Amino acid sequence: MSLNLAILGGKVAIYRRNLSDTVEEVAAATGVAVERIAAIEAGEMEPTGDEILIFSDYFRCDYKVFLTDDALPNTPPAQTLYRAKSADFGKEDRRAIRDFIYLCETEHELEQELGRLPSSFELPLKVRTRGSADDAVSAIRARLGYGERGLPLDVFGACRNLGVRVFRRSLGDSNISGLFVVHPMAGNCILVNSSEDAYRQRFSAAHELAHALFDAGEIARISLKTERRDPVEQRANGFASAFLMPRHLLRRLPSPTEWTDDDARRWANEFKVSCDAFGIALQKAKLVSYEASKHIRSLRVSTADKVDPELPSTLSESQRRQKAALLNLGLSDHYVGLCFEAHRNGLISTGRLAEALLLSHGELQEVAVLYGRALNVH
Repeated sequence: MSLNLAILGGKVAIYRRNLSDTVEEVAAATGVAVERIAAIEAGEMEPTGDEILIFSDYFRCDYKVFLTDDALPNTPPAQTLYRAKSADFGKEDRRAIRDFIYLCETEHELEQELGRLPSSFELPLKVRTRGSADDAVSAIRARLGYGERGLPLDVFGACRNLGVRVFRRSLGDSNISGLFVVHPMAGNCILVNSSEDAYRQRFSAAHELAHALFDAGEIARISLKTERRDPVEQRANGFASAFLMPRHLLRRLPSPTEWTDDDARRWANEFKVSCDAFGIALQKAKLVSYEASKHIRSLRVSTADKVDPELPSTLSESQRRQKAALLNLGLSDHYVGLCFEAHRNGLISTGRLAEALLLSHGELQEVAVLYGRALNVH
């Protein structure tokens, strides 16, 4: 089958521009000569099979994209996110989003292969259109089986149990707390900026979950810390607060008027939230005055007391550093487990396993040891 070189070249150019890369930068990263890339983008030269594989690896896309004459969608998820901040979106964060979309697609593919596609959850229409944050939280708590006193200690696991894909990735823009995207294949997907501390990440995950539940018609959304007056962002913040700190549980606490600072820190830590979020929630529940809330918000939970569900205390310091680095790439325990399970079942090769984990072959063995997995040679 002959390829339409103009369409093929246009796709290469679109992927390159989405990353804000120059032809020279792509050439340096891939080893394909500048002149060849320029000629391919112009539709004047047909790439070799190896070059197509090189481009698909670099752009984190299926190589088959370049083998059809189908045009790319006008607004693919990544492009929608890039446009949301226009020139303000740095190159490294564009690459992080490229990897995030790739991980969402790969997770969907592996779950499909393993017969483990999650069932999605939708809020009842009445709650979605006219309900309060407390109404939405009640529906979700019932779905997750939390009971009267249960707390979402693993917010990321809760998102997955609701059919929402969630990844963490370190982003250079500190104003971005998270991203939400409706992927045409992978469904509702959220990314949390892992540059934040563990409790801020939990709040951001719950915030993005609100977008997945209420705003799925938007296709993509970026949550910025500076957009506090946006009604949609305010609703998401209200939901996150009610989900992590249900008012009926706040009202069961000993009277805050009798707390010491250590008490306030301890109770905030019980809910696994920052003192800032805790103070706001207490005031909104009418349990403390504005001044008392302001004081509680000025306190800090010790970093040593903040627990990340994917960085348990059982890890050695070396293992903790290794896993933290992988989490910053977006590699959750859930995702890594899927990859190794697919490999063990012979569904993907060792090379595909390394590719799915964004690792080189040399790094793969070290990660296998970290997760207690064996590498099968296919």
